[in-house]
Amino acid sequence: MKWNRNHGQMTLWAVILMVLAASQAFAAAAPSCKKIVLTGEVNAGQEWRADLGQGWVFRVMPIEPGKEGYSGWDLVVDRAEGAGHPDSLLVATPPYYSISEREVGTTFGLRAQDAVGWNPRSFHFLTDPELFREGQKQFRALGGTKIWSEAPHPSSEHQAAAQRLLEINRRSSAGQFRILNARLTPGIADAAPFARRWALQSAKTPHTIVPSAGAKATALGELDWMRFSITLWLPGNWRVPEGVRSVPSPCSQ
Repeated sequence: MKWNRNHGQMTLWAVILMVLAASQAFAAAAPSCKKIVLTGEVNAGQEWRADLGQGWVFRVMPIEPGKEGYSGWDLVVDRAEGAGHPDSLLVATPPYYSISEREVGTTFGLRAQDAVGWNPRSFHFLTDPELFREGQKQFRALGGTKIWSEAPHPSSEHQAAAQRLLEINRRSSAGQFRILNARLTPGIADAAPFARRWALQSAKTPHTIVPSAGAKATALGELDWMRFSITLWLPGNWRVPEGVRSVPSPCSQ
């Protein structure tokens, strides 16, 4: 079922979303983690990928433009062989059906300059394959990719799934995504109320303005390219792949 990226109304489902988001504040952190920093760059419509070790990969994947003409990328942590939807980062980084730090794009009413201004971004991801599989199961029990407003009154089964996801996500690892430079065509729409702070902060992220193609400006603009760094706090016993440098570090929340 198609993902809906438009900004919807708050429903009783929002209660579950907020509980899941709040769970990150109580994430159980190990005494010590292995901290790694990855850097890369990606063009519009292209994917960037890095091996994290132990069968996991980090992907920066292009958002499908769709009829709305979206641009940008999703942050994804997945099994190397691919484990289907949802990925490990999505499972552990609520809210699920709303604007999220895992999506760097012109979705949910964000303009290109707003997406760049939301910098850095924090997220969580699961690294235990069994917990990941169970997290996927509970996520799907919540309704898969349905718009939450379609079912404004959560059933006991949905509440149980949300509670179990909360417990699973307490065992997630933390990460941060920072845009180092970007190239974009600004949108001409007014900033949405929730994005005004990011619009103001966009000047703090180095970026280059690209004129609109054919001198035809659009409401949300377009993200054309970005260079970035990704910081991950992996479990202390993690076996990082050859060529990736890790340092002992307190686990980030």
